[in-house]
Amino acid sequence: VSSASPHGVCILDDKMCRAEEHEGVIRHPKSEVQAASVGAYASAMNETPLASADLTLPCLDASKEMLIKGRVYDVSSFIKSHPGGSVIKLQLGTDATDAFNNFHIRSKKADKMLRSLPSRELDTGKYQQDRLSRDYEALRQQLLAEGYFEPNLAHVAYRFAEVIAMYFAGVALVWSGWWWFGALVAGLAQGRCGWLQHEGGHYSLTGNIKMDRHLQMVTYGIGCGMSGCYWRNQHNKHHTTPQKLGADPDLQTLPLVAFHSLVARKAKNKAWIAWQAPLFFGGIITTLVAFGWQFVMHPKHALRVKNYTELFWMASRYLVWHLCFGYMGVGAELRLYILYLAIGATYIFTNFAVSHTHKDVVPKHKNISWALYSANHTTNCTNGPICNWWMAYLNFQIEHHLFPSMPQYNHPKICLRVKALFEKHGVEYDVRPYWECVRVTYRNLLRVGNLGHDHHRHHAD
Repeated sequence: VSSASPHGVCILDDKMCRAEEHEGVIRHPKSEVQAASVGAYASAMNETPLASADLTLPCLDASKEMLIKGRVYDVSSFIKSHPGGSVIKLQLGTDATDAFNNFHIRSKKADKMLRSLPSRELDTGKYQQDRLSRDYEALRQQLLAEGYFEPNLAHVAYRFAEVIAMYFAGVALVWSGWWWFGALVAGLAQGRCGWLQHEGGHYSLTGNIKMDRHLQMVTYGIGCGMSGCYWRNQHNKHHTTPQKLGADPDLQTLPLVAFHSLVARKAKNKAWIAWQAPLFFGGIITTLVAFGWQFVMHPKHALRVKNYTELFWMASRYLVWHLCFGYMGVGAELRLYILYLAIGATYIFTNFAVSHTHKDVVPKHKNISWALYSANHTTNCTNGPICNWWMAYLNFQIEHHLFPSMPQYNHPKICLRVKALFEKHGVEYDVRPYWECVRVTYRNLLRVGNLGHDHHRHHAD
């Protein structure tokens, strides 16, 4: 619901929220629209797919322009030199204000760089930002003023002490003959390094960008054998457009796994995809992903961008491993590493999968608001001390996608305010028990992997 006036000024319908016949979003029974585009983009787990308004601004040149804080900027000369990489392309032709505010909340250079770009005025009298986005920004400003974006260094110290202690415990257990138990503890420590580096990549550990980048490189390099700079390049695209085809890297998962039917149809090995649910939750696919990341994609990216600091930390991981377990002999040392890697990869990848992969996808050509991406395409797992620890507060994925630079331990403190915001606008606040999230993610993988096979759907139910 957007249109252009005879004078080329954008006029946006003020309707874009998720609810039946509410705020411009219509609920379509799946059986009636399966051939229509809305049905094609629905999740295999969603019987009532929803269509939300396309917020692409027709008065902008989508090849080079975006709207930020009410002004139109020409970024054509800046795209290749953008410090955050190609993620900037995903906001072309749209109101990129929310993305700009959230990704640059701690940057002292972003506003200066923005002001240096060619720009023009937009007639704000005829541009109407949707109500949900306006109220979301008001809430963000309130949370900023109340200090919810300020890091807690004591909490950061605890997080690092935890993973260090877990690694020491894992090594000590292996040395004491508790081989499997030691691998389990060390594997969980590896996964928790993944949670910790994630916070560093969002600059919400210390709030100092340079410091957090280095903490991320150390944590991800030694703890997981992976590259922080590659992670940021990919993960920021996911945050900008979660569940959007052609944009979200988390949907570009073939040949190993497909989370949506539109992706599964492109798979060449249909037999493998048919078994993807047990292969994923059984640790086979997650381990293969981890091997590919550790030994191919991440070091390749670090080499390409000449990030030798990260390469040093990644190499240090294998040196430390050999110093700890080289006495076993190469074969036993390698078997232990594979088990440890499988445990860590399965722990973190399955927990990330429960937050998005069973939700609807957004067409490649369509743009929706920052707030609506979080509402329509994200799921929370129930608040509770065990789940909060197990998922390092990323069970609050809705809050995390709305406020990615907020220290994650603050998410439980603001979740009721986010829920109230969504309820005000008729927007779904999707929160489910942890094991229900696991179940629906498994069922989605099973259904997507066996399209057209009713018996698989019957057994999944």
